[in-house]
Amino acid sequence: MATKHEQILQHIDRLPIGSKISVRQIAKDLDVSEGTAYRAIKEAETQGYVSTIERVGTVRIEKKQKENIERLTFAEVVNIVDGHVQAGREGLHKTLNKFVIGAMQLEAMMRYIDAGSLLIVGNRYQAHKIALQQGAAVLITGGFDTSEEIKQLADRLALPIISSSYDSFTVASMINRAIYDRLIKKEIVMVEDILKPLAETPVLLTSDSVAKWHQYTELYQDTRFPVVDEQMRLIGIVTSKDIIGHEETATIDKVMTKNPITTSPRVSVASSAHTMVWEGIELLPVVDNHRKFVGVLSRNDVLKALQFTAKQPQMSETFPNLIMSHFREERQADEMVYLGDVSPQMTNHLGTIASGIMTTVMVEAACNLLRHHRRGDMVPENITVYFLKPVQMESHIEVKPRLLDISRRFGKVEVSVFHGDQLVGQAMITAQIIER
Repeated sequence: MATKHEQILQHIDRLPIGSKISVRQIAKDLDVSEGTAYRAIKEAETQGYVSTIERVGTVRIEKKQKENIERLTFAEVVNIVDGHVQAGREGLHKTLNKFVIGAMQLEAMMRYIDAGSLLIVGNRYQAHKIALQQGAAVLITGGFDTSEEIKQLADRLALPIISSSYDSFTVASMINRAIYDRLIKKEIVMVEDILKPLAETPVLLTSDSVAKWHQYTELYQDTRFPVVDEQMRLIGIVTSKDIIGHEETATIDKVMTKNPITTSPRVSVASSAHTMVWEGIELLPVVDNHRKFVGVLSRNDVLKALQFTAKQPQMSETFPNLIMSHFREERQADEMVYLGDVSPQMTNHLGTIASGIMTTVMVEAACNLLRHHRRGDMVPENITVYFLKPVQMESHIEVKPRLLDISRRFGKVEVSVFHGDQLVGQAMITAQIIER
């Protein structure tokens, strides 16, 4: 039987797109406490089918699929630009296909506007009106308002008019940044993308006998099975090691390993792979926030996913990538050296390289060196920085990683940073190697 929390989530999921949601109303409709209703609404927001907008409230929105993650709903745009909804609240759940900056003559502007787009423009009432008539929402910059006639039109067409105090360039940059952040997330493979779901996973109940485990091994050609209770909550895991020495009539709850290590659907595959290697396990059960069993992750699934991501075009603009874009790799004699300049963005308020940036450079150099020796993903386990000296902006630095030890699972690298002939940084980095 579903818990109250699960019942609320199912209720919210069944609500029509665009519905307003309130803690008080949910609590009243489902006869639960307001605290229980609040927690369920927050989880629905985390799962991406509810959005809370300041001065508007909580709205049921369309949950975006992974391949469509670079699109935003108008509700999300309001939050991104710190906006105020002037009209057309009923359309906040809709998804925008593109945005257009209205910095041109009206006739030229209209050629770029179509249904589902967002016009970013100042206090140009005629542009607001025509955009709405063509099925587009409007974002008014500079904190300006619009006319009552246009607000009524927006309400009638269920197309939002959003007002923001930022200028057009800043608003466009903020929306672009949000889209790019989503593209980075899209590249990161999550456990929920590759797990074997509950419907395809054989499970044992605590009341089953060891004899049933033997039947399962022959039927499924496997020796590891999750153990669940009647409500499909994970209780344990049973493997061939647990079965040794036990009679076939013994029940599973007497032989299983209790409280096994688990992961969550919203954890990255790289993080789960790290756990599996570190703990030396082949099968990782996947559970939700209420320990309800949703599937399993096997070592083979992880290896396939890592091989797949290795073949993808790398378009991420993460901070380590941005920092290392200032450096070039060069081979000097038999060692790898990274040469680069300290840009103003890499400095602290004193104009010297920030310690976090210096640490990132040393870690990236160490992991790159390990990749020359082993194929796989490098996960830093331990970073010991034992020497740092201030380096002024626009200084030229050389980063020299030196391999100290490497095995199938771990690598140890000492990294030295020089400014001219002067040592300005030194660290020891130990990284776990997750083989592909």
